[in-house]
Amino acid sequence: MAVEAVVFDIGNVLVEWHPEAFYDAAIGAERRQALFAEVDLHGMNAAVDLGAPLAETVAAAAARHPGWAREIGFWHSRWIEMFAPVIPGSVAALTALRDKGVPVFALTNFGVDTLAWADRVYPFLTAFDRRFVSGALRMMKPDPAIYAAVEEGTGLSGAALLFADDRAENVAAAAARGWRAHLFDGPHGWIERLVAEGMLNREEAERCL
Repeated sequence: MAVEAVVFDIGNVLVEWHPEAFYDAAIGAERRQALFAEVDLHGMNAAVDLGAPLAETVAAAAARHPGWAREIGFWHSRWIEMFAPVIPGSVAALTALRDKGVPVFALTNFGVDTLAWADRVYPFLTAFDRRFVSGALRMMKPDPAIYAAVEEGTGLSGAALLFADDRAENVAAAAARGWRAHLFDGPHGWIERLVAEGMLNREEAERCL
């Protein structure tokens, strides 16, 4: 079966997502390590990714940890600085696929509020034919239900879908459903996979890199 559509994760596939690096720069590595040891910021973010409102969720965490209130507040006031920079080769590949008329979808663990912010800063994130967003669906990868939602929403399944994600557990969950799945570790390997699957030709690939 030929690939009929390409599915992109967003964070660390199209745009880098490195909260620790942001905090290292903002407050220093030692204080960042102490902050992350004491406050479950990634757990807080997972709640946002499952649909909780960003401002209220961050404010509640700050109230629980008043000694870190300012730093926790950065997750709201300066979140966009954590979501950077763009990964140019991946964005170029997305554009090339769109230009060829290949259906492209997003499957992402992302909050509703944070994605709306990201859309304003990175307009290419709105270029997908459809986005399957954990915060809107109230389920997140690697839950099989969110992959089923993609299949239901697109009418495609199994090897008709080629999916890239930077997390092994998310790739494994896709592969378990028969999807063609790629563990993203940089745009070069992903673009080569797109060539191997017949989604891009060599000339198109070279223009992406």
